[in-house]
Amino acid sequence: MKVFIAVGRYFLFLKRVFSVPDQWRMFYKQLLLEFEKLGYRSIGIVIIISTFIGAIITIQAQHNTTNPLMPRYTTGLLTRDTLILEFSSTVLCLLLAGKIGSNISSEIGSMRISEQIDALDVIGINSANYLVLPKIAALVILMPILVVFSMFLGVVGGDAVGVFSNIITTSNFIYGIQYDFTPFYVTYSLIKSAVFAFIIASVSSYYGYFTKGGALNVGNASTTAVVNSSVLILLFDVILTEVMLT
Repeated sequence: MKVFIAVGRYFLFLKRVFSVPDQWRMFYKQLLLEFEKLGYRSIGIVIIISTFIGAIITIQAQHNTTNPLMPRYTTGLLTRDTLILEFSSTVLCLLLAGKIGSNISSEIGSMRISEQIDALDVIGINSANYLVLPKIAALVILMPILVVFSMFLGVVGGDAVGVFSNIITTSNFIYGIQYDFTPFYVTYSLIKSAVFAFIIASVSSYYGYFTKGGALNVGNASTTAVVNSSVLILLFDVILTEVMLT
């Protein structure tokens, strides 16, 4: 029963969030701030993770394709498809759910327990719309950009480790990246990332917004938000893959 209550309250919460902003000027101002908090501050972790994962995938692919009957470009092909289809969209979003999701939930939860949200409601401001809509909009816009950036860095990392460790030549690696390329895979990955961004931002905001108690409850709400966001990401990954690729 608690699950149905939570789901119902979540959709009622979204109804408040997606109402027309009271002041568009304030919405755009908040949106720019969220671009900086949610996007710019996440670039560093995206660079590190994507580059090293691209290198690791390349090494593992090369060691598992040593059969002389396999074309030399197979390593590049496997690296490309792994990055595009799963890592840069799903795995990266799971990792960012921990960073961004906990940040959103703790920020809004702290405002709830310090009664700042109550103050907004008292003066007639739709607090859910004012606080949450810019976060959702910013993350849905930024996540596909971060995913494309991750794809590029993964390829760069894979090529770099191939050159420095001499396990594959750049020409063979790049040929594998280009071989039998399906552009729809990129579209599929970007759609997934936008859906996952919505899940991270909305679920984390929901748990932060309805936090009760003190600072300890804010931490619990952040943990719950990250866990539930991750589970929903995996669930929708299965659904979207089934719908779009079969």
